[in-house]
Amino acid sequence: MIQIGISQLPPEGVDDDEYLDRLVEAGYDALELPFVTEFPWKEKRCAEFGEKAAERGIRLSVHAPYFATLTPEDPERGAQCLAALEHTMKLGKALGAPIIVAHGGATHGEPPDVLMGRITERLERVAPKVEHLGVGLGLETAGREGNWGTLGDIALVASRFSFVRPVIDWAHIHAVTGGGLTSKEAFAQVLAFLTAEFPAWMIDPLHTQFTDNQVGDKGEVRHLPYGEGTLRVGPLVEAAHEADIRLVIISEAREEESHRAIAAEARAAAGRSASTPAARRIDSVKVDFPALVRAVPEGDRFRVKTPSPLTISNPDKLFFPDDGYTKGDIIQYYASVADVLLPHLAGRPISMSRYPDGIEGPNFYEKRAPGHQPDWMPTTPVPSDSQGGVIDFLLADRKEALMWFANMGCIEVHPFHSRQGSLDNPDYAIFDLDPAEGAEWDQVVIGAQLVRVALEQLGMAGYPKLSGARGIHVYVPLEPIYTYERVRRFVGEVGRYLVAANPDDLTMEWDKRRRVGKVFVDHNRNASGQTIASVYSVRPRPGAPVSVPILWDEVTTLRNGDITIANLWERLQRYGDLFSPVLGPGYRLEDAEKALGLAPV
Repeated sequence: MIQIGISQLPPEGVDDDEYLDRLVEAGYDALELPFVTEFPWKEKRCAEFGEKAAERGIRLSVHAPYFATLTPEDPERGAQCLAALEHTMKLGKALGAPIIVAHGGATHGEPPDVLMGRITERLERVAPKVEHLGVGLGLETAGREGNWGTLGDIALVASRFSFVRPVIDWAHIHAVTGGGLTSKEAFAQVLAFLTAEFPAWMIDPLHTQFTDNQVGDKGEVRHLPYGEGTLRVGPLVEAAHEADIRLVIISEAREEESHRAIAAEARAAAGRSASTPAARRIDSVKVDFPALVRAVPEGDRFRVKTPSPLTISNPDKLFFPDDGYTKGDIIQYYASVADVLLPHLAGRPISMSRYPDGIEGPNFYEKRAPGHQPDWMPTTPVPSDSQGGVIDFLLADRKEALMWFANMGCIEVHPFHSRQGSLDNPDYAIFDLDPAEGAEWDQVVIGAQLVRVALEQLGMAGYPKLSGARGIHVYVPLEPIYTYERVRRFVGEVGRYLVAANPDDLTMEWDKRRRVGKVFVDHNRNASGQTIASVYSVRPRPGAPVSVPILWDEVTTLRNGDITIANLWERLQRYGDLFSPVLGPGYRLEDAEKALGLAPV
């Protein structure tokens, strides 16, 4: 649950192997390199040191120079800071470090909105240069009045940039709360904020710094030898254990005795926590899920430790026999992916594709809310012509809802293309490229590329995702002002142009016998009442593949089945939610319809 390390460069005259061996002998499994005044190492030294640390199981991080901040008003100074941050992240990549730590900077009394605008602009500038590195930019919490970096500030920035991570300097939070971190409950409040405001993959593990300090009226005055102030590491470790949060604790003390004291107390607290009977994991331990879920036995069921009351049954039931994945794995998956999935489901009626006995058993769609859903789960009425009235559909507004779906054997989540308040008006169009019998994957790729070109010619952008089954889906965000029939007409007309351009590979034939060897452009997926497996939905196929958004450059390199519940997490850490533009402002159809020769509606 915890990794413990120190902030320190190898002393003069001690070679890297000897230094790292000393760390291991002292019981450390983490090290933060303080490049705080300069860049003492070049990339070659970093790469060599990183390999040696990895061999010994030591997690590395880097503290960027103190001058590399985000808030300077002067543009030239700001550019220099960005260059220093970028360079630190490149050194971090060479080291194999998952995160570099940086200070936000001084506010100089400027309004928060001005500072946030400046920080956002600078991170937008540097984003294309660092997103591919796979190294997180860890923004450290501020410790004094006049410095930028509350947890709320960092959460807002992280919501816009997937490479940003929170770094919790506990001494700083202790100082800005007037010495408030003196109990397990106080630490638990901070951890609860983190789990509520940050996606699970951003804080797993949670990178933190620790030292004792003197607290003044304006925040931190200075660091103190451990034990001379009021900040203690034991309650933090206990709170993290109860919250199921993995911690990296870097001692920033200036004395070796303080390093040792912090480490000893943290290990002792971890030992006490481990000896306390804890709830069991619900997954099969086959996947390193980022948001670990635990449950307490209650008779023949299990009570899950979540904010909203939730019980589950039979988490060990085998759902994917060839892979060993259980129902608990699927529940755990949806709990872990909730932060990126829920925005795409918000306000949308949900149909559950249920497999109560796993993918080899019988399955069925359940549209109507069953009536035994938890009291906290909302529903919404949807008119039904076929049933002559309304059907109450379930809504997913929290992580626990996704977990409850999975407990019901729901492997696939099928949302409406429209939301509450505008149920008759979809907010995206879908190009469903479905290969018929005898069609090759290369033909699906050709179809997707043609969709992209067609949309660009119409002044639109499309966002591709692997279906997780056979084909590719391309989404186009729309203003929710058009009827389903109008959206269907638009997709169908584009589809006919595509088929005319490439009749050898594409078809819109209804007769399945006439589709053989071609890719079916299914515009009827846009009809009212039709649903499609959601982005990030698991598909009921061997390997537990995921319907995952991809970059256009990846259309030729990735295939269905490549991304699964086991390996999605590294991708989310690297790219964040590639489908977030689908949630943004939508296109209008009028100009595209005119270009296609469609009659005005």
